[in-house]
Amino acid sequence: MRSQVFHEPRANTGTAGPPGPRVRVGTTGTVPADTRPPCVRRTVFLRSYNITRRPGAVAPAEQRGSTVTDTRTILITGGAGGIGRGIAEAFLAAGDRVVLADRDADAVAAAAVDLGPGASAIALDITDEAAVAAAVEEVATDHGTIDVLVNNAGILSLHGALTELSAADYETIVRVNILGTFTVTQAVARHMTATGTRGAIVNISSIGGRQPTPGMGAYESSKAAVDSLTRWAAIELAGAGIRVNAVAPGPVLTPMLRAGMPEGSPERAAWSSRIPLGRLAEVTDVAPAVVFLAGAEHITGVSLPVDGGQLLA
Repeated sequence: MRSQVFHEPRANTGTAGPPGPRVRVGTTGTVPADTRPPCVRRTVFLRSYNITRRPGAVAPAEQRGSTVTDTRTILITGGAGGIGRGIAEAFLAAGDRVVLADRDADAVAAAAVDLGPGASAIALDITDEAAVAAAVEEVATDHGTIDVLVNNAGILSLHGALTELSAADYETIVRVNILGTFTVTQAVARHMTATGTRGAIVNISSIGGRQPTPGMGAYESSKAAVDSLTRWAAIELAGAGIRVNAVAPGPVLTPMLRAGMPEGSPERAAWSSRIPLGRLAEVTDVAPAVVFLAGAEHITGVSLPVDGGQLLA
C-alpha cells in the first residue's frame, strides 16, 4: 500500500488523502487593488524593472492600461500548501496564470478557487511517472506551453535519528522529494525542448541540505540531492535556453508551523536565535525569490538561500 504523503516542503496544512480524480478549476475576473495579498505588494519592485517576465512578454495590465496579451503559464507542484499558494499569489500578481498541482484533489481545487482569477488546479501524484507525463500534456493542451515549473512538492513529515529511522520511511522521502522532483523536471524539460520554450525551472530546496539538524537528516539529505539535481539539470538544459535554479528556505511560517511554534513559544525562540535577522521566514519572503529566479535570464544552476542569514551562523 502506498504511503500517504504531504506535498509541501516545510510544514503542511493538513493530511493529504489518496489521489482523487483529476480536477481543473478555473476562475475569471479581476482582483480589487485594495484586497491584494501581501506578496503582491512585495513584487512591485521586481515588476517595475520588468525582470519577472521573459523577453518579449508584455508588462502587467495595470502598468500600461491595457490587457495582458502574453501571459506565462506557471506549473506549481505542492500547490495546495502554504508555500505553494504563496508562490502562486506572487506569480498571479506578476500577471501570469498558474496551474496548481497536488495529490490532494479537494485541497488543490479549493486553493485555486481561493486564489481567484488566473488560477486552475490539477490533481497529481508526482511519484507516478505516467500521471506526471499525462498532466504535463493536459496542462499544455489547456493553457499552451509551460513557461515555468516550480517544484515545490515534498514531505517533511518523517523524522528520526540515523540509528532509528526505518529504511521504509527514508525510501518514502527519497521517492517523493528526489524521484518526484526528478520525474516532474524530466517531463517538463521534455515538453520545453520539444516546443522550443526557453523556460525556467525553480526547485524548492532547503538550507538543511547544507546545515544539518539532528533528527532531520533524511529530509535534509533529500534536499541536498535536490540541489545536486538543480545543477545537473542546469548544465544539461542550458543549451536549450532552459534555466534551472533552486530557492533554499530556512524554517518557513506556514499555517501548520505557525500553529506548532506560536509567537512567544520556547520552540519559536530557539529557532529564531539561530537566525541573524532574528525571525523565521514568512511565505511572502520566499515567493519573491522564486518569481525573481523564474525571470532572471542569465542565472542558472544557483541555489539561493532565503534564511535570514542562518547559514552564516
